[in-house]
Amino acid sequence: MTRGTTGIRAASEAHERWRGWREATQEALYGPAGFYRVRPEGPAGHFRTSVHASPLFAGAVARLLCRVDDALGRPASLAFVDLAAGRGELVTGVLAALPGDVAARTRAYAVEVAGRPRGLDHRIEWLAEPPGGVTGLLFANEWLDNVPVEVAEVDSAGVARRVLVRDDGTERLGEPVSGAEARWLARWWPLSGAPGLRAEIGLPRDTAWASAVAALDAGLAVAADYAHTAAARPPFGSLTGFREGRETAPVPDGTCDITAHVALDACAAAGGPARHADGCGARPAASHGTRGPGSRGTRRAGDDAAPHAERRVPECTPFGALLRPQREALRALGVAGARPPLALASTDPAAYVRALARASQAAELTAPGGLGDFLWLLQPVGAVDASALLVDVADHEEE
Repeated sequence: MTRGTTGIRAASEAHERWRGWREATQEALYGPAGFYRVRPEGPAGHFRTSVHASPLFAGAVARLLCRVDDALGRPASLAFVDLAAGRGELVTGVLAALPGDVAARTRAYAVEVAGRPRGLDHRIEWLAEPPGGVTGLLFANEWLDNVPVEVAEVDSAGVARRVLVRDDGTERLGEPVSGAEARWLARWWPLSGAPGLRAEIGLPRDTAWASAVAALDAGLAVAADYAHTAAARPPFGSLTGFREGRETAPVPDGTCDITAHVALDACAAAGGPARHADGCGARPAASHGTRGPGSRGTRRAGDDAAPHAERRVPECTPFGALLRPQREALRALGVAGARPPLALASTDPAAYVRALARASQAAELTAPGGLGDFLWLLQPVGAVDASALLVDVADHEEE
């Protein structure tokens, strides 16, 4: 063998290998040369999240942390955990927005696989895994959509099979879905026998969310993501990619983000007390660019070697948990987006311009068809009433 051909052959074999989307995505995003580990521009260089859209978002999260603090009786040590922290933008903004007395008691954590950014506030602890045994607020903004999952597709015989992929994005169907993955599909995303229907098997996300919630001794865990529930699953799945601000085909080679919408109702059941996970009714499941809500279009279109026909899916969250559109959650936290009165332009032009800019930013965060359609899952731990945390603020507190 000629010197140097070993590396060429290894690269060629890696390009030709077939594997499930979960393994391929894990390596492409989080492997040694993964998208989230080595790219210096960070996630903000490829897609725009609520955190990047406006500091109003961090301000709203800070207000939520204060409400959690009150609900917990103002503990001596109050945790704020920013899960999937990117470059620490959210946790930095939250610390800056907190009142002094709350900030003095707050212990801030940023959880991220990438290394700690230079110049980050020294008060922020940078971790690869969530801390355990803390009391306060855990906030996961656009994290679960990047937890890798398998993809299932119904073949011509009506059998749901695992989708296999090569590093160049080429796909083929593999073995029938079976075991725990088949049971998850049957409960949360039943596929009819129609060939070409697809689903992302959210079991790893359920497990990841349950583990994150378990980090809290008391408080509130929030997942904010573009998501769907049993009543409106996307019939062809939602797997996609993002590169340099544009949606692109998902290719698991480390050059783009790979994401899929989250079955957030399933995560809610996994994160809640076991005694409540099955304690809700059922109803039939329905078929139906900014990085945001919406289903993906066509491609080919999941239980053992049998089609998923006429299954019934729970449409609920466990006791105490809430699912709310982002627009509702943010409005309850003071992000209203009301335009300032025109008379202010005459009496204080500078204040009018600032208020107009805030209104524009609030409108983006709450816009239907965009960031406002994100879902928030609020999962309480201990004696915290999630619904009491989302109350309208006084008019003078709105932004």
